[in-house]
Parts: sequence; C-alpha cells; structure tokens
Amino acid sequence: MSHTIRPANPADVPTILALIRELAEFERLADQCVATEANLHAGLFGPKPVAEALIAEFEAQPAGFALFFHNYSTFLARPGIYLEDLYVRPNLRRHGIGRALLQRLAAIATERNCGRLEWAVLNWNEPAINFYKQLGALPMNEWTVYRLTGQALQDLASK
Repeated sequence: MSHTIRPANPADVPTILALIRELAEFERLADQCVATEANLHAGLFGPKPVAEALIAEFEAQPAGFALFFHNYSTFLARPGIYLEDLYVRPNLRRHGIGRALLQRLAAIATERNCGRLEWAVLNWNEPAINFYKQLGALPMNEWTVYRLTGQALQDLASK
C-alpha cells in the first residue's frame, strides 16, 4: 500500500471540492461551505491564483489534500506558508498521508525560503492536536484569531 503527494491541477477541482465538503462535514461546519467548482478553479488556477493545493493519493485514489497560500512575516522579513486546510479521508488515516502532506509543505516552505509554516486547528480536534505536537508544532496560545465576514466586513469597507 503506497501513497503519493502531487501538486493539484485543474482537473482535480471536482475532487478538491468533494474533499472540502467532507472536511466541512467533519468539522461540523457544512452549513458554511459555499465553495463552488468555478470559485475554486479561479482561486487555484485562474489568471491570478491566490492559493495552491496538494493532492494525496492512496493506491491511486484521492485520499486527502492540503490547500495553502503565502503570507509574510514582518518580524522575519520573509514569506511564510499558511496551511488553510489539511484533510485525509477518515478510512485512510494512520497510513502516513497527513504526515506526507505536511512533509511536502515543509519542503516547499524550505525551497521558497519561508520562515514558517502555520495553520489553525479547532480546539476540540484532539487527534489532530496530538498529531501536530508529535511533529514538533507548537500552539500559539497567546494569539487569538479575529475574522471579519459578511455584513461586518461590508460595513467596515463602506465606512
């Protein structure tokens, strides 16, 4: 049994969207998942791509994905990679696929002279938290994530 990690291509958009929807169900956030193939294609492969994705395959079948983009650290004066989503199908976990996705992301970060690789995890997701700690990742407990969306975003933009 073997797995491979490869960069996503435009033909992968339906698969990526299906995996995103599975992730949304797992995270109990399906009602917030409004992504479409068209929007996903534009974001990953349009004239100005804003994110990239890796596809994990296990025995030649889609097993998971990682979707990421660059950010920038003013303190380091170097780019970083922000991992927006990492997902491995539940029946394929514990085969090293999540680790392989993160290893590839770490390699990409190193190749691109990034100073860090960051992501967020839901507080209740203990298996993921334990997995990340085993890799040497540290929680940034002194930071709180803030978000503007919907009407609050529109209101601020129009003031």
